[in-house]
Amino acid sequence: MQNKEIFRKTRFFVLDMDGTFYLGDRLIDGAADFVDTLKASGKDYCFFSNNSSNNVESCLQKLERAGFKTTPDRIVISSHVAADYLNTRHPGQTVFLLGNEKLTADFIAAGIPLTLENPDVVVLGFDTTLTYEKIRAAAQYIQQGAFFIATHPDLNCPVEGGFIPDTGSMIELFAASTGKRPLVLGKPTAFTVDYLTKKLGCERDELAFVGDRLETDIAIGADHHIPCVLVLSGITTNEMYAASPIRADIVTPKLADLRKYL
Repeated sequence: MQNKEIFRKTRFFVLDMDGTFYLGDRLIDGAADFVDTLKASGKDYCFFSNNSSNNVESCLQKLERAGFKTTPDRIVISSHVAADYLNTRHPGQTVFLLGNEKLTADFIAAGIPLTLENPDVVVLGFDTTLTYEKIRAAAQYIQQGAFFIATHPDLNCPVEGGFIPDTGSMIELFAASTGKRPLVLGKPTAFTVDYLTKKLGCERDELAFVGDRLETDIAIGADHHIPCVLVLSGITTNEMYAASPIRADIVTPKLADLRKYL
């Protein structure tokens, strides 16, 4: 497939945020123009972030600071996938949550019963308030048989001046301590694909994923036979892509360059 044919069935472009739509506090050149072209072509979009230390409000604020306004329904986070999974597959079960105040508030709003003692489920999010006591308690509950979930697999989170350890790094900590690994949600898993099709009211082949991370943004498309676009405006370089077995349908310098395919 070439040119516009690859997106013939696409109704929704699922856009990564940092490194794809903005860098720091500024929009990447042409990002807003891409959305305008998208709408003019009769297609739509939503944002998806694996970063479960954020919530919809903080994502909206970040976009607005960068100069782009959108609506809350267009922001999807891995925490939404996790809350939906819990309410669907483990309704009413108690959860010990490793998460900051934003993730905690989102789980409470979703009606998930949180507990500090003897949970049915341990959920590992991107907990920017993580303490040793939380780690100790979670490891104990996992070892005792609590079902173990992680919101997403990212090893590191990019920040100004470098990166900080993300949920994927904590997965390795708990695996080393308990010998157990979680069920991982978020990109690149089928749980995210299924959540998006349900939320957006579409089929899998009506999605397309765009992002700058091979192991999440591109793998979710490659693994599930969904069109995927690698933009080189973020973490992945041409050299990294050449060395990776993960293949994108399109590789382009930045989001705005996709307009010619619409």
